[in-house]
Amino acid sequence: MMIDDSSKRPTVRIQAPRRDAANLQLAIPVTLRSPIFRKLLWSACLVITASLLCLDFYLSRYMARRQVDNVEQRLAAQLRLLSFEVASVPPPALEEWAKAAGARAQARVTLIDPRGVVLADSRHDPETMENHAGRPEVRAAIERGLGSSIRHSATLDHDLCYVATVCVYAGAPGHVLRMAVPLEDVDEAVAAVRWRILGASLAAALVALVIAYFFSRSFTQRISRLRAFAEGLVDARVSGTLAADAEDELGALARSLDRTATQLRELVDRLSLESARREAILTSMVEGVLAVDSELRVTFCNDSFARAVGVALPVMERLPLLELVRDPELLDLLSKAIVSGEPSRRRLELPSAAGRSFEVQVAPLAAASQYGAIAILHDVSDLERLERVRKDFVANVSHELRTPLTAIRGYAETLLDGALEDPDHNRRFLEVIKAHSIRLNNIASDLLALSELESGKPDPKPERVAIHSALESALNTVEAEARLRDVRIVTERREEAFVLGDKVRLEQVLINLLDNAIKFNHPGGEVQVTAGPTGNGKVSITIGDTGIGIPSEDLSRIFERFYRVDKARSRDMGGTGLGLSIVKHVIERMGGSVQVESELGKGSTFTVILPAA
Repeated sequence: MMIDDSSKRPTVRIQAPRRDAANLQLAIPVTLRSPIFRKLLWSACLVITASLLCLDFYLSRYMARRQVDNVEQRLAAQLRLLSFEVASVPPPALEEWAKAAGARAQARVTLIDPRGVVLADSRHDPETMENHAGRPEVRAAIERGLGSSIRHSATLDHDLCYVATVCVYAGAPGHVLRMAVPLEDVDEAVAAVRWRILGASLAAALVALVIAYFFSRSFTQRISRLRAFAEGLVDARVSGTLAADAEDELGALARSLDRTATQLRELVDRLSLESARREAILTSMVEGVLAVDSELRVTFCNDSFARAVGVALPVMERLPLLELVRDPELLDLLSKAIVSGEPSRRRLELPSAAGRSFEVQVAPLAAASQYGAIAILHDVSDLERLERVRKDFVANVSHELRTPLTAIRGYAETLLDGALEDPDHNRRFLEVIKAHSIRLNNIASDLLALSELESGKPDPKPERVAIHSALESALNTVEAEARLRDVRIVTERREEAFVLGDKVRLEQVLINLLDNAIKFNHPGGEVQVTAGPTGNGKVSITIGDTGIGIPSEDLSRIFERFYRVDKARSRDMGGTGLGLSIVKHVIERMGGSVQVESELGKGSTFTVILPAA
């Protein structure tokens, strides 16, 4: 078969099967295998079946109601005739009259007096019948003149249709004459009508199904032609147009596909050019770029990534990522992006990249056929090193310079408050201020030395430091702060001992511990200081307080940089969270250790253990 129109555009030729005997035998099975044909045909079957069932149900109920209405009208007409006839029947002949009237009317005839007593019945002995005053048709007849009901007869044990009317008998009004016929007669009439309706419904269903079959087959064949043309669009070598064979929705779809085919070919050409351009950009990027599929197989990586992980180019496509990079954190990032579909960011150190740090940004790649992820690696090793140096410098300067400046300010305020006129103390106060001013200069120098130590250079030669002298200097430094906060410093035991290390650093350790013990204490509280040899080649310095204490869950983290137990209170007091971190760093440099015991609400005790000199 050939699809063409009046214009001379190129056409898509779709070869139809030859109508020989074999193909004719296969035509129906091939059509039935079409999913859309089956859906259309089954949908038509369901609609036709449901419609005919509803129509049959409605017509059956309608005809049943009509039959009952006809019976009631017939009985009502016969009752009007019999009501005139019964008025002249004497009581002894009443029973015979009821039987004769019932035989003529082919129905049950009953006469009931105003009290509900049955006077005569054509099918039963009235003497054995119960009172009928409560029967619904009798009550309706007394109220409205004519009543009817369909119910089960307890006397005859059958379902009957009753019609009753009031009449005059023996000159007395208020009597009720009732007629009844079995429902079997009505059911037989309704069943006969229902069978005729069912036959007509089956015939209509058969005709509708045949029409639906041919419509579905024609519809399926037209869709098959459209599908064949659409499948040919993916082949760049196929060109041509699709002619519309009807002025309907499928014809409009054929025209739309014809227009889309030209646009799609142009779009494919542009995408090919854009893909080549994008790949050139990714290849020339300084940042490493890695793309993987849902099975974590490499689909693309640029030169920068290959150089970063130390692999030779070109990288084989669909190579398992585990064979390229053995870094669990990078694998975890890519896996989470594929599973959750959410982008993420993390700083990693890749062992295969000589320990260099990378800021890794991972985003999911969702294509029509598969999922994957892309990772961009920014080398931040140099930036991280500079940032670390800057942070350490700022943190150490802010903390190291604060304490000497506080001491200088305290002594200066003491002099201004009147101690300047005190000849016994003013010179000593000025000497302390001078000493701390010199110490500020020493601290600045020590910070540079500390930076050199952390950079990996050898430690300077340690000196022999007297614990008593270092502790005395630290106590003098915090004395003004203790008086200001009404905290008493008690020195319980100070035995002379010597350690190897840096005197300035050791004094800074003691000042930090004393400063914390004073600041985090209660007004009127105490700070206990003991120092001396332990007898096993060690020197112990213990500083305890009666302050607020430290929660047990925070004890393992108080030596971390910038960690504060009570951030608000520490910030109000000027703390930076570096004091205890510096204490631990200096003590470990001197070959010692620092321990802490604390109970919330009762105070803390810090113990510094150093090797004796």
